[in-house]
Amino acid sequence: MSRLLFILVIALVGCGLSLVSSQYKARSLFAELEQAQGVARDLDVEWRQLQLEQTDHAKHALIDDVARKALKMEPVTPARTIYLSQRADAGGAPRLLPYGAPGTPPAGARPGTPGAQR
Repeated sequence: MSRLLFILVIALVGCGLSLVSSQYKARSLFAELEQAQGVARDLDVEWRQLQLEQTDHAKHALIDDVARKALKMEPVTPARTIYLSQRADAGGAPRLLPYGAPGTPPAGARPGTPGAQR
């Protein structure tokens, strides 16, 4: 009888150890699964941001293409740029003058417009 009791105790301890081992393995696998799902969520967010960025770039490229081809627009070059500076006249009112040409209005300016003399 004591031999049977000893075998049952050994079997019970073995079952208990296997139960603890399987629960530990299940918990560690669950933690690994949660971590992998978190990484997947982060990658999904990054993917969506990249898709939005790609859409944004595609819009700019489309607008640039339409402006160049359909509207025959060209990029602005420094040679075609007129720089304006703001100076006050005798009355203290500011007026816009072309940069580098004090007191002269830009070419084609009409009286009463922001580039003309008063």
